[in-house]
Formats: sequence, C-alpha cells, structure tokens
Amino acid sequence: MTTATPFATGAGSTGVNALPTLPTGWPIGSYGTYEEAQRAVDHLADNDFPVADVTIVGVDAMIVERVTGRLTWGRVLGAGAASGAWFGLFVGLLLGLFSTGGALVPIITGLVMGTIFGLTSAAIRYSGQRGRRDFASTTQLVAGRYDVLSQPRNAERGKEMLTTLAWRSAA
Repeated sequence: MTTATPFATGAGSTGVNALPTLPTGWPIGSYGTYEEAQRAVDHLADNDFPVADVTIVGVDAMIVERVTGRLTWGRVLGAGAASGAWFGLFVGLLLGLFSTGGALVPIITGLVMGTIFGLTSAAIRYSGQRGRRDFASTTQLVAGRYDVLSQPRNAERGKEMLTTLAWRSAA
C-alpha cells in the first residue's frame, strides 16, 4: 500500500519518491484564507465529490516574520537555562530508571548539568550575534490566496457545488 507524499506527482497521486511538480487541474474556487479553501473542500467531501481529484494551491507565496519581542541577556540566559534544565531532567530521569542505586542523584546531576550547558550554549550563541539580531520572531509561509483545483473530469460539477456553497454562505 502506498500513501500520498508531499512530493506526489499530481492531484490524488500516490507517487513515492517523485520529484515535486506543478499542480494540475482546473480552478473551481478561489479563497482569501486557507481555512476558507479547507471549508470548500470539506463541503465537496460531505457531498460525495471525488476529493482525491482536488488540490489546494497557495498562490503568491510570502514568508512572513512576526517579531514577538526584544532579546536581552536576561531573556536569552533564562530561556537557555530552562531549555537545558528540561533536557537535563529528561536525561537524569532516564539514567535514574536504569541505575542500580538511587534515582535522585542522577536526576539532580542531570538537572544541574543541563542547566549549566543550556546557559553556556545560549550565551555563546547570543554573543556570537554581536547585536545584529536583538529580537525574537516566528516565521510562517503564507499565500495571498488559495485556489482549489479539480481534475477536468469533475471540474464543472465541483464549481457548481462551490458556487452553491458561496450563495448559502452569503445569505
């Protein structure tokens, strides 16, 4: 049994290890958000449309970086210590599970060593930036619009179904 991959060869394809290709099909709807396009395909699926022939295509792709705050030494070291402490706690718990002696010493050792390692690595990374990037951010890939495509054999029927959905939504 094969499963669909991100590198499938077309709408509804189950190609394995295929190279990325452009989507095929006729446009049957265009939406401003991915959620609207998803709702349209869900409507098609609910009404027994062969959705294996459908593809959602993001058009006018953009990378959007949203700044979430300013980085300071305190924030960097705090985040490094917390991250290191969690990792150290995890390693300490694993060592504690498999040790023949008590579990408390490996847990505390892992926690302390993880915190020190997290602090040190965060400080080295942040000082290496030399003030060039003193902010935290998240990055997303978004599209200006989302087109729903269908293979030609069902495109007219799909377009009619989505037109009906649009009329119901507008009312």
